[in-house]
Amino acid sequence: MLKGLNPEQKQAVLHSHAEEGPLLILAGAGSGKTSVLTKRILYRIGQGVESSKVLALTFTAKAAAEMDERVKELAPESKALLCTFHSLALRILKMEIDGIENWKRVGFKKAPMPKEQSDFEFQDSLMELGIKAGSLNRENLFSPEIKAKKNQLEKLRENVFNSGAIVFEDLIWLSIRLLSEFNEVKEHCQNSWNEILIDEYQDINPSQYKLVRAILGESKSLFAVGDDDQAIYGFRGADIGNILRFKKDFPDCKVLKLEWNYRSTSRILEAANRIFNDKPLIFRKKLRPGALRPYPLFKENRIPEVWVSQTAEEEMIKIAYEIKFLKEEYSMKWSDFALLSRYNRQCEYYALALKESDVPIIEDDSPENFDGVHIETIHSSKGLQYPVVFYCGLAESLSPGRLPEKFKEKKKQLDEEKRLFYVGVTRAEAHLIFLYCKQRYFKGKLKNFKESRFLKYCQEKKFSKGIKVPVFIFKIFTTARVILYMLRCFPPYFFQNFFRSKTIEAWLQETLLLWAKYCLRVLRLDLSIKGQENLAKVDWSRPVIVIGNHTSFADIPVVLVSVQRHLGFLAKAELSRIPVLSYWMKKIGCIFIKRRAAGAGQKFMDKVSNFSADKPPQIVIFPEGTRSKTEKMGEWKNGAFRMAVELKATILPVILQDTVYCWEKRKNSKSIQKAYSQILEPFDVAEREKNGEEIDAKELRNILRERFSSV
Repeated sequence: MLKGLNPEQKQAVLHSHAEEGPLLILAGAGSGKTSVLTKRILYRIGQGVESSKVLALTFTAKAAAEMDERVKELAPESKALLCTFHSLALRILKMEIDGIENWKRVGFKKAPMPKEQSDFEFQDSLMELGIKAGSLNRENLFSPEIKAKKNQLEKLRENVFNSGAIVFEDLIWLSIRLLSEFNEVKEHCQNSWNEILIDEYQDINPSQYKLVRAILGESKSLFAVGDDDQAIYGFRGADIGNILRFKKDFPDCKVLKLEWNYRSTSRILEAANRIFNDKPLIFRKKLRPGALRPYPLFKENRIPEVWVSQTAEEEMIKIAYEIKFLKEEYSMKWSDFALLSRYNRQCEYYALALKESDVPIIEDDSPENFDGVHIETIHSSKGLQYPVVFYCGLAESLSPGRLPEKFKEKKKQLDEEKRLFYVGVTRAEAHLIFLYCKQRYFKGKLKNFKESRFLKYCQEKKFSKGIKVPVFIFKIFTTARVILYMLRCFPPYFFQNFFRSKTIEAWLQETLLLWAKYCLRVLRLDLSIKGQENLAKVDWSRPVIVIGNHTSFADIPVVLVSVQRHLGFLAKAELSRIPVLSYWMKKIGCIFIKRRAAGAGQKFMDKVSNFSADKPPQIVIFPEGTRSKTEKMGEWKNGAFRMAVELKATILPVILQDTVYCWEKRKNSKSIQKAYSQILEPFDVAEREKNGEEIDAKELRNILRERFSSV
């Protein structure tokens, strides 16, 4: 059952409510949350929980049916209830307890039957009662929080009770009333379901939240999966505060992040990660590439592009040409392409324009029309993915949409627009193109548009213009900039340590990675990384040794950027005498050692043994010991491999190429040097031993050496 899950997904599936309380999973886009939910249900059933006592809630009947189908593939006899909030509420209303149907308890004369009622009809009814139109939404008719005009509303409520004609939101409020006013109903529901799982937790509204809390009672068995970065239904009443308040509502809870993305290339994920760089660390997720799709366009790992057009006509010529070219060049299908936009009226324009350009589009849901180009709003694209995405309308008033005037409302709306932008970006698998058109017809008028404020997230910083100076001056200046960066980190570190100690580790990891990126920028090193999907196979809760070949002083920041983790490294004892550098090296878990001293290996192992189980050793080691002067691998020493065997660690091999040309063999100060790193399949010593293999340090060294040589 756990096969194919990454370490964080396994941790979620195996979570113990009894020991660790409720669980909130912050599941990044494309991180496999549905798989985690269904395997959690199967795991709990396998542990002996009665399947009929498992309740899983989601937002659409389709999602509930798909999840139910997955569960029953492996547990055909399962009686777990997987449904929407509304169908759960209807079930509660129709329950019979002690010979009385619940709908009778709240005052219905007939069994309730949900039906649609237009807002126009309801507002008409309000005016007939002398209540101002627009002062109440239909879904809040039975809300206990509506105090004003209560007596006037009783007539409308009475009509519903007499006819049984309710709307879906009535179901939620009336179920809450049953659970709060009738002990027998509360006890029955709490006994019926003692395992509650919720999908898309960020989208629940206040009434749905109250319903869950009423059923949950004092139980700790809440398993909530959501993504605050994809909360895009505020206009429907969804309350993102449910995620932000989770730790306050459930003080003994655990929060777990799923950050491995199995959908998009690393370049697309870098753009997505930039969108929320200013979020508090406790909620910030860093999407990491876990996918390696077989088609050529994905393997190219293209940087997202920004296209600027003067007119809509010019833009459409570019789009149609690109679709036809990519389809022909890469043998793609029409359905591999998607145009996403903020508004329906934009979709209508693009649909018409593409048809005129002889590009087929999907116009309805019938199977025979599935081979066209998808044209959708961002809202309707949520949960979907496409190899090529054109993100249309990156202009103010289009994306983000028109914003309110008042500051508080404006900020709230802008935050949701930002999340909507993130959803659109993370629909793309291999190629993402942002479109900004300066002038176009909108709402019947020709308008000039300013570029969207979101364009700043679309591409990473480019290298600054280099200055031509002697190489030794460049090196002095570069070294000074790196040291100055380290000095600047002291004040924020002490602030974090004293006032935000709970997030100090997350801050240190973030700062270390920013430092590594900064080093590459000042070194004018353009790094290409392959094999990052292999990082998802490493269990970072255990000891990890990153093994690399060593040719340059730049290798440490290159490895950190490649692996995207907080790592220490094995360093010469002499470095401990450099004040600023040694301070930060100790903070990140570096191990200083005199390599040629007697008993160096044992001293090294003694230092490693000081690491705790909570913070296992995770370090970079270059088994050659010193840098290779010839760029060829030197002789590998056994120390790192002996340590791996003793710690039952995972070895992560990283091959570096051409890093020497950014520093030791740099020819001039202005040039941008290309370098490469490739992350190979991890080698887990513990896993090999579980499978009955006995392995010693020398054999391990030879296996890894052979892997390096073959690549």
